[in-house]
Formats: sequence, structure tokens, C-alpha cells
Amino acid sequence: MKSFFFTFCMLLTSVFVGKIVNAQAFIDVETGALFTGYNDVRISGDQGTLFSLKDEVQSETTAFIRIRANYTLKSRHTFSLLYAPLKTIGAGTVGEDVVYNGETFMANTTLNSTYKFNSYRLTYRYKIVDRPKLEFGLGFTAKIRDASIAISSPNLNTVKTNVGFVPIINFRLFYKHNEKLGLVFEGDALAAPQGRAEDIQLAATYKFNDNFDFRLGYRILEGGADNDEVYNFSLFHYAALGITYTFNNNN
Repeated sequence: MKSFFFTFCMLLTSVFVGKIVNAQAFIDVETGALFTGYNDVRISGDQGTLFSLKDEVQSETTAFIRIRANYTLKSRHTFSLLYAPLKTIGAGTVGEDVVYNGETFMANTTLNSTYKFNSYRLTYRYKIVDRPKLEFGLGFTAKIRDASIAISSPNLNTVKTNVGFVPIINFRLFYKHNEKLGLVFEGDALAAPQGRAEDIQLAATYKFNDNFDFRLGYRILEGGADNDEVYNFSLFHYAALGITYTFNNNN
């Protein structure tokens, strides 16, 4: 999956080198601090023990990175590929026996957790509004999640993995205050009976020059699923700094 992302980046670079008219390529990197808001787990979903990877097995604040490759055609059609890994590590105790993934961890035993939720997303978005100070686009994201929750004690360990496909609505609203400053509100979000997913950012933007744009803002990642196999609902807060590099098309 990672190799597919970097292959896509190379294709975008090839587009730039080929100087296709009315096309623009971008590479975006976002980093900062990741905080757990809540992370409630029960596996299996109908017979396991409900416990928290925030309040009981406490997850550490950690750094994160997200990488996106974008290709915009004729200023309105944007295609992008996002690689967004997420991993938190925690430790703590639960005051009752924990039945997790078919194993039983005794009460008040020190538990260690590794929570992984890597996301790979292919997005198409169409810019509906394109005015000097306001832009709005709406589209579709095909998301593949690569998730796992590992729990261990001094004498026992087990891991639950899950890989799946999720279709999501994508949107982007951009307000341009002047030539340098702006405000962007964008993300992916969808709710269904099987669960929900939201990945939304609000950020201030600064255009440094024709190649570099910076943004500083807050991102929220929330959602989960409730079924016989898995119960997991989580909320993560991101303090985020983003850098976008634009490949200039001189045609």
C-alpha cells in the first residue's frame, strides 16, 4: 500500500515534467501532536469487556505525519491520494477481568496497548464555487483502513486486526482573506447504520510564495463501528502544521 502511494507521487511528478496545460500538481505534508479524546473498545463486539484506551489503559500523546499527493485539472477537478498512519501506545490497569479477542486478562493486571489505524484514501473532488475570495468543492473518497488493536500483559498477548473499505463524502471550503491569508475547512465525513467516520480540519493558511503554502490548525478524527465482531469508537485531536509544495506549470 505504501509503495502504491509513492508510485502515485511519481506519476504526479511525471505530469509536472510533461507540462500538461491547465494541470497542477501538489505535495502536502502535515505533522504535529496527536491526542486521544476517547477510545472505547470491546472485542468481540457482543461478548467482550468494554474498556477505555484513554482513561484505563492510558494512551500517550504522540507525533504524527500525513502525506497527500494532489493533481488538479482545469482548476476544478482535483484527484488526491492520502497516506495517514495513526499509532498510539498505552499502559494501565482495569479494575475487572477483561475478556478481549477470546482471551481473559485478570483484573488489576498491567496491560499494554498498541492501537493502529492507518488510512489510505483516493479522492475526487469537483470545485462547485470558484470565486476570487471563496471556493467550495464536493466529492467522494474511497478509504481503505488498516487497523489493529493489540493488548498484552506479562503473561498474555493478543491482537485484533481489521482491513476494510469505506466510502466517504469529501468537501473543501476555502475563504481567501487577501493574497497571503486564508481559512480552510475541509475533510471526509459519513455516517451509516454500520458506523461513522469523520476526519475534518479547520486551519488558517499563509501563502509564502508561488511554491510554498503553510497552514496551522486543528483536526478531529472520530468514528467507529458497532457489530458482533468489533465495538470501537474513538476520538483523536490533532494540533497540526501543514506545508504544501506546488509544482509550477510554466506553460
